[in-house]
Amino acid sequence: MQFTKTGICGVWVIDPTPHADERGRFFRTWCSREFAEHGIDFTPVQENMGFSMRKGTVRGMHFQIEPAVEAKLVRCTRGAMFDVALDLRPDSPSYGQWFATELSASNGRMLYVPEYCAHGYQTLEDETEMQYMTSQVYTPSACRGARFDDPFFRIQWPLPVTATSAQDLNWPLVCRSSD
Repeated sequence: MQFTKTGICGVWVIDPTPHADERGRFFRTWCSREFAEHGIDFTPVQENMGFSMRKGTVRGMHFQIEPAVEAKLVRCTRGAMFDVALDLRPDSPSYGQWFATELSASNGRMLYVPEYCAHGYQTLEDETEMQYMTSQVYTPSACRGARFDDPFFRIQWPLPVTATSAQDLNWPLVCRSSD
């Protein structure tokens, strides 16, 4: 796997190094040794999948707080998606900044989202499926979110939003202290 740092501390783009032949390809999607060699302390305890019917669907921005703070390793298994990590760590020099990359079934790319950073994505194709591993189990009482369209973060989604959930529309907006 090839690990590439982003402008947000702890957020990594991970590209596979596939072994390909006439049958297709094979590649690793997680390896504790390789992650540790890059200073990433990540042990998956749960794996989830999501499927979106329509191009333009936005899901996020989601994270968990104590006692179930989680990191995520995200990949796309069908179609393509614009995947976003948002730094919500108040003491981080990149607080409020976001990073995005395209994940697709064909590129095999993954995005590692560390604890206290929110995650969201927009589907770039109909019938897009994604898979992600988490370092904590899903804990409803610890679930939080940031608005995907919050003007404070200015996330530049590539497509008009065609679908989202009521929950994602109802996360509170961030208020600047100078407002």
